[in-house]
Amino acid sequence: MSTQTMVPSEKPTPQQVTEGFGAIERRPQHQTATEVLAAQAEAAVKARYVMALKRPRDWDVVRQRLLKDCERTNFAQVARYSKPVGTGTVTGPSIRFVEAALRTMGNVLAENVVLYDDQQKRIIRVIVTDLEHNETYQKEILLEKTVERKQLRQGQVPISSRLNSRGDRVYLVEATEDEMLNKEAALTSKAMRQLGLRLIPGDLVDECMEGVEITLRKKAEQDPDAEKKAIIDAFYDLGVRVEHLKEYLGVDFDQLTPKDLVNLRAVYQALKDGETTWREVMEQREAIMGKSAEPQPDQAGSKTAQVLAAIRGKQAAAGATAGQEGQTAAGDTQGHTQAENAQQAAQESQGTGNGGQAQAELLPQEAKPEGRKRGR
Repeated sequence: MSTQTMVPSEKPTPQQVTEGFGAIERRPQHQTATEVLAAQAEAAVKARYVMALKRPRDWDVVRQRLLKDCERTNFAQVARYSKPVGTGTVTGPSIRFVEAALRTMGNVLAENVVLYDDQQKRIIRVIVTDLEHNETYQKEILLEKTVERKQLRQGQVPISSRLNSRGDRVYLVEATEDEMLNKEAALTSKAMRQLGLRLIPGDLVDECMEGVEITLRKKAEQDPDAEKKAIIDAFYDLGVRVEHLKEYLGVDFDQLTPKDLVNLRAVYQALKDGETTWREVMEQREAIMGKSAEPQPDQAGSKTAQVLAAIRGKQAAAGATAGQEGQTAAGDTQGHTQAENAQQAAQESQGTGNGGQAQAELLPQEAKPEGRKRGR
């Protein structure tokens, strides 16, 4: 009786198929958890670059879509910001515009990576990559887990305090989770805008900003009263009341032009995006007003004019003194000549003999100047 030995057939090893840059890779799939995660990350990066190469962007289409967005009033209201810098004002594309531009361009990867986190601070790296050109820009931001408040809650202990530019005391306190989320979102969005603008052509940005301003001005010209009310309500939602706006403008709302309303809308967007604060806006206005109130160098009564007048006065006085000294010197010379002539005439009248010479020699030396003085 023959016996047969049954040999179990080996199951085929599962394979992982990966499509790369013009090649298909097959390899056995028996990896650890760490290798699986690394493989997933690598596959995701490769997939992004492969899709970017298969579907490149068309800049003409991007331009047409962005200009179309700029014609929409709601988009134009959030696409431009204006914030104080020193004694001037900087105006440019807002965070919302950059986000829309990157989305329209396509093939752009934006990501945030937490590098360090403890009880005092958090370090985040913001990365923006153009997948078509393999161009990457990154920036690291430091988040202090503290915020400043003018008033303390009951039982809240401040870390420190200081006096602001207006003389009010503000307190540095520990930030809550919600405050940290708002602070992180504001700073990462600001970094994203700075990095994203480096991928967008500058001429396209300028053209879009002109379109945004035209759209906002048309809306303000159609119904100025409605636009004024909308701006007042928008500022009020940020905690800026009507009297604060009037103080900033320096005129009544009835005197505002459509261009003023457009600029106010840009200031509002900067406040909303966290680009600046109302305190900084007012400090910049006070600096500008103080600078304009100072006397100009070419105005009469200024310090420079007073110094120049003093120099001219000194020069005139020096000239007059020099003239008087010249006249005095001339008078002295003439008097001296007249004294010598009188002495010579006296000697001739007494005779030219030896006796006259002896009398002249017997005169003491001290008497000669006196005779000259009397001759004068």
